Amino acid sequence: MDRKPITPALKLSTGLVLIFIMLVMAANPAAGQGRARGHLFIIGGGTRPEPMMKRFVQMASRAGSGRIVVLPMASATPDETGRSLVEEFKQLGAREVVYYNFTRKEAENYSNARLLAESGGIFFSGGVQTRITEAILDTPIHNMIRELYQKGAVIGGTSAGAAALSELMITGDEVRKPEEGHEFETIESGNVIVARGLGLIRSAIIDQHFATRKRHNRLISIIAGHPEIVGLGIDEATAIIVNPDETFEVVGYRNVIVYDSGRAQVEVRGDRALSIRGLIMHVLLEGERYDLKKRRPL
Repeated sequence: MDRKPITPALKLSTGLVLIFIMLVMAANPAAGQGRARGHLFIIGGGTRPEPMMKRFVQMASRAGSGRIVVLPMASATPDETGRSLVEEFKQLGAREVVYYNFTRKEAENYSNARLLAESGGIFFSGGVQTRITEAILDTPIHNMIRELYQKGAVIGGTSAGAAALSELMITGDEVRKPEEGHEFETIESGNVIVARGLGLIRSAIIDQHFATRKRHNRLISIIAGHPEIVGLGIDEATAIIVNPDETFEVVGYRNVIVYDSGRAQVEVRGDRALSIRGLIMHVLLEGERYDLKKRRPL
């Protein structure tokens, strides 16, 4: 049986992994303090049903000052997106909403991290997820977001903002250079490009617009090489709310698909095509729940 990592660059020796963990914990003391008290609100993109978004506002109102901070760095038009989301949250009843379009230089300024202090909710817009990590990964802003999550804030995002929340992040790119309209047509090892995300959820990788854009191939390809995590494909107008105990609830209008290769037999052919036997798949609808630690629906 051959379990090859999807991206060779992610294959670290045990010693390097330990050093990496120590460095992360040194940069972020909250990382070693056990279970976070906050929630993750991960939206698959597309339209955002009002009842679903009102729930985010209500959850944010119960933590810290109740203020919501919008971070629109993923967007190609971040200021326009930021203003639009601020208005949306205000119409949904949020007491205080602001947005900050941090550059990398601004995110590295410790004083700017205080702009997020005591917030009840952080919300990442859609766009391109690597723009988020390029701007704030391993900066004081990133550390403040993790601290807020530890203390009980709700951290949310839609589309690219959803993908960025996991430790292992789908970038949206592949090694093959297909013609437009022929992206991710294969299930194969080493093709889907992943990177390090914000690390707020470590037991799963997030894919968005899932059934709508037929993204099964790329998520299956990743999960085949990473049996230690599950793949969560969240469709449009749908979200999961991840609780402190690592269970999640589905909210919204469509479905969430879970792929689990933890007990699967995976083989990689010479041309990198994948054989996967025993892959587990769940299709969940609104109101259904799943345990990420036990890897089973509730």
